[in-house]
Amino acid sequence: MTPMSMPSLAGRLSGALLGVHAGDSLGATLEFSSWAEVRERYPGGLRDIVGGGPLRWPAGHATDDTDLTRAVLVAYLDSASRIGVKTDVVRAAADLMLAWLDGDWPGREPGSPPTDIGAATRAGLTRYRHGRDPRAAGAGDGHAGNGSLMRCIPTALAVTDRRRRISESIEISAITHDDERAVTACAAYNEIAAALVAGGGPEAAVAAGLATANELGSAQVAAAVEFGGAISPADLAASGQIPFPGGAGGYVLDSLSLAVAAVLDQRPLADVIVDIASLGNDADTNAAIAGGLLGARDGAAAIPRRWLRMLQFGCEFAAAAAVLADRRAAELL
Repeated sequence: MTPMSMPSLAGRLSGALLGVHAGDSLGATLEFSSWAEVRERYPGGLRDIVGGGPLRWPAGHATDDTDLTRAVLVAYLDSASRIGVKTDVVRAAADLMLAWLDGDWPGREPGSPPTDIGAATRAGLTRYRHGRDPRAAGAGDGHAGNGSLMRCIPTALAVTDRRRRISESIEISAITHDDERAVTACAAYNEIAAALVAGGGPEAAVAAGLATANELGSAQVAAAVEFGGAISPADLAASGQIPFPGGAGGYVLDSLSLAVAAVLDQRPLADVIVDIASLGNDADTNAAIAGGLLGARDGAAAIPRRWLRMLQFGCEFAAAAAVLADRRAAELL
């Protein structure tokens, strides 16, 4: 990317949020399919948001990935809007996630359950409902799915102080996913995203994520970041030789590696997201997580317009990004 094509701050913020949504909505069609099944149906990759899939999603509708990203985003927007009032953004995020679980959510019949929800997310939110302590609600060690990584990027966009950003990345993950691998993956991912939003290049951003994993003492997360630099989304999509025991099926470190590989891929955003989704299995979440970093790298203008027109929360996310951009500008005054 040349300096002339560097997206604006607002474009990078918007791109990060819309990249999550676009990857989620594209990949939802392919969720639970094998690479071979995806290849047979879409030899060149699925390149349009068409909905369907095993859960019969309307085209562009948010799955749990985007919905829970929205919960964290709204928590940050609301907490910052209360001038002179100290707000616990971790609790605010937990409350919004619980509202989502209980059916108090846009586009849903009031009181209706989510179409899809991970086991750790359900367990963590159930514990929060009973204990009302968001810092003691996680599903526990051994639950290392990608259910918190998929929703964590608003922290990277809203918080400019690194120490606070790492702390809140960990605490918001731990509402549901408090396993060390999950919380550290969220912190590392958000440092990559924050570096991209600040205008850094992909290599420097990934280095920031690796440094964070090492600083937090997680050799496994550091290894996942490094592994992402050694794999190619295009090669994986073409060959079907997916180098993860679970076949990119939802393990947090596999999703982190794929996101790192995606952001280091120099091709256009859409081509990379299509390849990540083409791996199948947890296609929506892997594409959402990768899409967040790609959008932060390339900006919202890099996301195909035909995709943007389909997104359920597209206008809301773009407006939220503008608010976040204004707040960053105000911090500099």
